[in-house]
Amino acid sequence: MNIMLVSVTERTREIGLRKAIGARKIDIMTQFLIEAVVMTALGGACGVILGIGTAGLLSTFAGWTTKVSLFAVILATTFSVVVGVGFGLWPAQQAAGLNPVEALRYE
Repeated sequence: MNIMLVSVTERTREIGLRKAIGARKIDIMTQFLIEAVVMTALGGACGVILGIGTAGLLSTFAGWTTKVSLFAVILATTFSVVVGVGFGLWPAQQAAGLNPVEALRYE
């Protein structure tokens, strides 16, 4: 959520410009929610790949028997996307609620 809040702050002028040329609140919210979900989905995918790789290395070098279930992969990815939506919603609402005139004057 902190990264998304910083993104909103850094892009205040862009948001103001988009609102000034006719973007609706839902358009701004959708943009930021998509960004949050993509970021968390990529992070979740990297985590799944790292987990599968670590399990493979442990079974190869340590001789442990490891198994990565499809359920665990789906659960981890789903949780990652839910966190993205949950923690991306407030920054998206904050971005959508900006006044276009104030946002354009923001430095």
